[in-house]
Amino acid sequence: MKYNRCGKSGLLLPQISLGLWHNFGSVDSFENGENIVKAAFDKGITHFDLANNYGPVPGSAETNFGKILKNNFQGNLRDEIVITTKAGYTMWDGPYGDWGSRKYLLSSLDQSLKRMNLDYVDIFYSHRFDPETPLEETMMALDYAVRSGKALYAGISNYNAEQTKEATEILKRLGTPCLIHQVKYSMFVREPEEGLLDVLEEKGVGCIAFSPLAQGLLTDKYLKGIPENSRASNPNGHLQLEEVSEAKVQKIIALNEIAKGRNQSLAQMALAWLLKDNRITSVLIGASSVSQLNNNIDSLQNLDFSKEELEKIEGVLGQ
Repeated sequence: MKYNRCGKSGLLLPQISLGLWHNFGSVDSFENGENIVKAAFDKGITHFDLANNYGPVPGSAETNFGKILKNNFQGNLRDEIVITTKAGYTMWDGPYGDWGSRKYLLSSLDQSLKRMNLDYVDIFYSHRFDPETPLEETMMALDYAVRSGKALYAGISNYNAEQTKEATEILKRLGTPCLIHQVKYSMFVREPEEGLLDVLEEKGVGCIAFSPLAQGLLTDKYLKGIPENSRASNPNGHLQLEEVSEAKVQKIIALNEIAKGRNQSLAQMALAWLLKDNRITSVLIGASSVSQLNNNIDSLQNLDFSKEELEKIEGVLGQ
């Protein structure tokens, strides 16, 4: 595993990080989730990413991860891993259970720490921009989380380029620099290229890409339609059936042929394609099995692209 410096900071993150968005909730197999986390750590993945509402049910991924930590990461092993969580999307009913107020963010952080039985998280994120709350209030909450010792670093997620620029400037004035931005980015989701990555580079902020496989579309699962047990067929999933269009499937097939020429799976090529940009600190993968985890980690064996390969990929994506 190679580790990249996160923006202009002292923190190194693995090129591949493990997200617990899916497959770690109360509806999932705890033993399977525990095996995935242990296998990830053994392969050099030291960064584990959560949010308050990951499940289902909301909160259960953090609860399960806390149990995994207790079973496998006692003592100084806590100092060998980076644990992150977020608040911003709906966590509980009522006026104080979502968005970006100081009250919600800090009470949510306290709840997350209790669920995971931790004294602190390494990174605490504002999970989304709140158009109704002053950005200064949201950033002051992140600043307080760090100063109180409940988080070591502050991050933001799902902010656009303009919002990111303003947020990083506020945090810098407060004395708690923005460490990292977590953004949805893949071959099929290119919006970060429209200014956001430039802002992050200018401000010295790291970038971690979530949904790098476009919720599984950038794998070989959908080459012949929608299989059973896929995210598109899962009522608890976030990939909608209509997203697996015939035009999208044709692009997947063409990209898969390019991947074959690189001796990679489509998933491996999609991860490598993101990591070719040195502004990307890490890519955040999910995993439903140890074998899937290992397949994704093997993408690191070939991160180089020829000019011809990149042109072919752009040609497919531009169709």
